[in-house]
Amino acid sequence: MAPAVPMSRFEPEESLKDRYDAMSKRLEDGGGACLRGRIGGGGGSGDFAVAPTMTVVYGHLDDPENQEIVRGVSYLKLRPDRVAMQDATAQMAMLQFISSGLPKTLVPSTIHCDHLIEGTTSPQADRNNGFGADADLTLAKAANREVYNFLATSGAKYGVGFWKPGSGIIHQIVLENYAFPGGMMIGTDRWARLRGAGQRFLGGGVGRRRGLCPVW
Repeated sequence: MAPAVPMSRFEPEESLKDRYDAMSKRLEDGGGACLRGRIGGGGGSGDFAVAPTMTVVYGHLDDPENQEIVRGVSYLKLRPDRVAMQDATAQMAMLQFISSGLPKTLVPSTIHCDHLIEGTTSPQADRNNGFGADADLTLAKAANREVYNFLATSGAKYGVGFWKPGSGIIHQIVLENYAFPGGMMIGTDRWARLRGAGQRFLGGGVGRRRGLCPVW
């Protein structure tokens, strides 16, 4: 793979090759012991085939050499490739990140303004008796103007991508713009696991505070 291939068209400085090289190093465990040989039926015998999903998970271990691996028991310390936040949970996440004093996120991160848009299917008084996508978006922009302004400006200052209201659903945006085979992402909602469906891009949903762990 050419070294110039970026993680996404929005992050030309983030090399996709670097991500794959890091995964390979973790899987083979830079200390010399092959990580695959430690993954086995309970005792780590390595006597069965490693599933693609397991390859992605173990390829993102923080410390492969010392990580305890007991299926169904161990808690894994992972290094995801990116973080995605929706507008409702991103507010507290960004406030907490600002308090950390760090100048920029450690992994590529994005904010997506979709959850604060309330969908309607019948005429609503607060929408001038309108309803549907256009009326819902107009009201959301007015009602959440302060929130959107904060997320946009804080994102710009700390290197967090910002998708404004009306850009689309967070899951589809991630799938079309950021997912890549073998990657791992966490998101600040429970549906994050769907964001890389079809591309072997593994997603997991966490709370907004846990979402900040890899960002810091």
